[in-house]
Amino acid sequence: MNFAEDLDKNDVFRKVSAAAQHLGAETYAVGGFVRDLILKRPCKDLDFVCVGSGIELAEEVAKQLGGLQVTVFRNFGTAMIKTEEYELEFVGARKESYRTESRKPIVEDGTLEDDQQRRDFTINAMAISLNGKSYGDLVDPFDGVGHLKKKLIKTPLDPAITFSDDPLRMMRAVRFASQLNFDIDGDTFEAIGRNAERLKIVSMERVIDELNKIILSPVPSYGFKLLFHSGLLKQFFPEMIALHGVEYVDNHAHKDNFFHTLQVLDNVSKMSDDLWLRWAALLHDIAKPATKRFDKNIGWTFHGHEDKGARMTPGIFRRLKLPMNEKMEFVQKLVRLHLRPIALVKEVTDSAVRRLLFEAGEDADALMKLCRADITSKNNEKVTKFLRNFEKVEQKMIEVEAKDQVRNFQPPVTGDEIIKMFNLPPSKIIGDIKEEIKEAILDGKIKNDRQEALQLLDAIAREKGLIKPEETIK
Repeated sequence: MNFAEDLDKNDVFRKVSAAAQHLGAETYAVGGFVRDLILKRPCKDLDFVCVGSGIELAEEVAKQLGGLQVTVFRNFGTAMIKTEEYELEFVGARKESYRTESRKPIVEDGTLEDDQQRRDFTINAMAISLNGKSYGDLVDPFDGVGHLKKKLIKTPLDPAITFSDDPLRMMRAVRFASQLNFDIDGDTFEAIGRNAERLKIVSMERVIDELNKIILSPVPSYGFKLLFHSGLLKQFFPEMIALHGVEYVDNHAHKDNFFHTLQVLDNVSKMSDDLWLRWAALLHDIAKPATKRFDKNIGWTFHGHEDKGARMTPGIFRRLKLPMNEKMEFVQKLVRLHLRPIALVKEVTDSAVRRLLFEAGEDADALMKLCRADITSKNNEKVTKFLRNFEKVEQKMIEVEAKDQVRNFQPPVTGDEIIKMFNLPPSKIIGDIKEEIKEAILDGKIKNDRQEALQLLDAIAREKGLIKPEETIK
C-alpha cells in the first residue's frame, strides 16, 4: 500500500524527505496522521520518526521551510515546528522500558520496529516511509489497517504489559473508541479491567485531559459506559458512580440516574460542542444520591438536589483539576437553576420568568438547552407533549426579555447616585434601597425604566425619612 500521491498534496512531506536524505536519516510519518489519512479525516498534527536525532532532523526541516523556529525539548529528545496550518513533531526512534511505580519510561535509541512496538494501539503504530524508493510505502507490522476496517482498538503487544507500563493508555483506549465509534478488542478491554487501579499513578491533569476528549466525542455516553464497565470511572469520579442503580421500596422505583445523566449528556451534545455545557449536563443531578428520600405518600424524592449539586460543584472541579474560574461558575449556575424553567411549565408568570432571566443572565440560552436535554422518558409521546409546553416557556422568556430587559440587568439607579442624592455615607441602607427597586422590577410593579425607578426611589426616600414631604429628589 503506497500513499505517495496523498503525501504530495502537502509539500511538507517532500521537504522532510529532502532533509532526511541530506542527513542520511531513515525517516517516517507515523501515528495519528497515518491513521487519519487512511480514515480520510483531517489532521493538523504531523509526527515524524527518524532513526537518528529527531532534533537534528527538525533543524534541517526548518531550513527547508524557510528558516522557521524550532522548539526543542532536549529532555525528551523531541522538537517541534509550527507552520500556519500544521504542527510538526520530530523524535528519534526509540525503545522504552518502565518501572512499576512510574509511567515515565527509560528511553534508549532504537529502530523503527522498536518505535512501533512502544505505540499504544495498532491503529497508531503504522508508519509511512519518506525514504528514497520506498517513499509513500506503508509499514504496518500489527495489521493496523485491518483493525481500522474492523473498527477495533487493540494493543500492538500484550495489553497487560501495555497498560501496566503506561496506565494512561487505558483512558486513551476509551477515548479513541468514543471518538471513532470503535469497539475495544476483548482481551484489551479485559486487561483494562485488571489494571484499572494502576490509573492512580497518573496525574489527574492527564486523566481529565482524556476525559474531556471523551465528553467532547459525538456520543459521549458510549465512552462513559466503557469507563464504567471497565472500572476506570470509579478510580477518579466516585460521585458519578453513586448515581448508578435503582432502589425499590413498596414497588416504587426511581430511575437510574447514571443512565439518565448519560442520556442528558448525549442530548446536549446534539445541540452544542461547548465542553462546559456538557459538564453541566454531567453534574446536573450529581447530588441526587445525597438527597434521595422515600415518602410513602409520594414515592421517591430528591428535594434540593439542585442546590446541593451547586454546592458540590466547586469541590468536584478542584479535585479533578478542572479550572476554578468562570467555567466552574457557569457549570455551578446551570446545576443550581436546571429545575427552574421546567417548573415554569405548570404556571408561566411574568414575575417568575423575570426572576429566571435575572438569575441566568447571559447564560439563559445555555440553561434552556440543558433543560430541553433533561426532558427524557421511554414514552416518546410524553416527551413530545412536555417539549410543546416547554416551547411556551421559551416564547414567554423572549416576550418578557424584549419588554423588560432583565437578562443582563443593570440597576436603573446606581448606589453612587443614591449616595449623592441624599448625601449619605456608603452604608447598608444604600444596598437595601437598590434591592427594593430591583425586587419591584422583577415583580412587575414598575418597568425596568429609569423614570419609574426614580419615582419609586422618591417614595422609598420619603418613607425612610431621607427627604422631607416638601422636598424633591435632586
